[in-house]
Amino acid sequence: MKLRSGENDVQAKSYRWRSGLILGLVLLGAVGLVARAVELQLLDHGFLAKQGDDRSMRVVKIAAHRGAITDRNGEPLAVSTPVDSVWVNPQEINDNIDQLPKLAKALKQDQQTLARRITSNLDREFLYLVRHMPPEVAAHVKALGIPGVYLLREYRRYYPAGEVSGHVVGFTTIDDKGQEGLELGFDQLLNGEDGAKRVIQDLYGRYVENVESIRPPQPGRDLVTSIDLCIQYLAYRELKSAMQEYRAHAGSIIVIDVDTGEVLAMVNQPSYNPNDREQLKAGLYRNRAATDIFEPGSSVKPFIMAAALASGQYRPDSVVDTSPGFLKVGSKVFEDEHNLGTIDLATILAKSSNVGTAKVALSLKPEQIWSTLTGLGLGQVTGSEYPGESAGMLSNFAHWRPIGIATLSHGYGLSVTPLQLAHAYATIGAGGIRRPISFERVSGPVQGEQVLDPKVAHELVQLMQQVVESGGTATRASLIGYRVSGKTGTAFKSIAGGYSTDKIMAVFAGLVPASHPKLATVVVIDEPSRDLREVGTLAQGGTVAAPVFASVMSGALRLMDIPPDDLQNVPAATLVQANETP
Repeated sequence: MKLRSGENDVQAKSYRWRSGLILGLVLLGAVGLVARAVELQLLDHGFLAKQGDDRSMRVVKIAAHRGAITDRNGEPLAVSTPVDSVWVNPQEINDNIDQLPKLAKALKQDQQTLARRITSNLDREFLYLVRHMPPEVAAHVKALGIPGVYLLREYRRYYPAGEVSGHVVGFTTIDDKGQEGLELGFDQLLNGEDGAKRVIQDLYGRYVENVESIRPPQPGRDLVTSIDLCIQYLAYRELKSAMQEYRAHAGSIIVIDVDTGEVLAMVNQPSYNPNDREQLKAGLYRNRAATDIFEPGSSVKPFIMAAALASGQYRPDSVVDTSPGFLKVGSKVFEDEHNLGTIDLATILAKSSNVGTAKVALSLKPEQIWSTLTGLGLGQVTGSEYPGESAGMLSNFAHWRPIGIATLSHGYGLSVTPLQLAHAYATIGAGGIRRPISFERVSGPVQGEQVLDPKVAHELVQLMQQVVESGGTATRASLIGYRVSGKTGTAFKSIAGGYSTDKIMAVFAGLVPASHPKLATVVVIDEPSRDLREVGTLAQGGTVAAPVFASVMSGALRLMDIPPDDLQNVPAATLVQANETP
């Protein structure tokens, strides 16, 4: 019995020891848990809170709305429409790689290609999958609820007029930054500043709560341009039609408001649609009217007459003997098509006499010619601040020699842009006041610099009227009810080793109405290739560019409600028909 009692005592002591050990371990664990809880709640609270926020709280961008571009009458030329972009966190979506087939199907992408993109960017937390999806399509992607897949609201630029205004308006990058044209030139004005906010999101990326606004978005300002979309459409239609008719290489038309210097229309061919990013190639989107230079041919002859009148050596009725129909200067012979004999300045322009113009130019001091040309803006940018605008080329008179002066007098040895040439004619039409070219709509009078005597400018406009009248080189530029002043230009293109004998630039520059010019317009047709001899004429400025000028101006004058200044020469039947029109 005593032995059994001893065994019981040993068992009791063993039980108590084990019980105490277990209790001690439990108490030790409890103390450890309490200590850990205290550590987490008090000592590491900030770290844990940050980790929690990092997993559920995000700072998201609030896209700013880019300013709209409109024509002078409020018609939209460029607007921003809301779109959604799909992006992923590669680290998150890699943990749910089994969802990839659904995502690839929704995005209409190859699954293997998509997998490679994601797995090769696991060191990143942001990766675009698709930019600028329609919101309704993007909503379908979001509805899949795939962890790591998110949507970002952005804006896509849309151009309602398409290729009609493509060259002047330009386009933006996919990130809505100005890339060409007015979009680039006025990018700082148009571009807004994105905002930011802090949000809490759930496991599937859905926003649960907006925590705070960090920075409100600042929308861009709208740009009201000088462009008149109706005249722009008209110029675009007529230029495209001429390109097809004459099978030309390229072409440009510029229409400028003489009183303000505003560009009412600027079109080029070939054109492009800025809404189609596949068409954004330099050969298509280059604005030839502002960037491409060419030798203007006889369209500069009025500027030589302006220098002659300004010198005091000539009056509008002064005469020049062009006999025997050619003039030798150094080793170069300058010829007229016919021996015109003794003719006045108006006839020199009307017949586009190379001999007469060269004789006038050679009788002047080189600095007189240079001063007139630079005063009209040649060799300089127009002040438009249009991106990429060229200043053309005009050498200083100190480098001129007699043969160079004779060559320059009929438009070779200097280069201009269509915009620059139109600016010079607008200056003449404005009474010799050179105003800066503007692509923004302006209000009120525009100050300018008096670069040509008003009397000289007025006399020159009168002289140029004979170019469009019977016997002149541009009868096809005439308009019913309006007097037209202008000048043709037919320049052979420069090639390696000299000048081409079959590639020309056909030009017409004009002012309407001639009695008080309101519009200055230049039409340039590059390399018309159709052989017009089949209809008894040649491809020249007067046969190719002048009719385009007439068509554009006929519509523009009506659109701007500019009254006729030559009603006495309108056929009676035309007046009766006009009065009977309801």
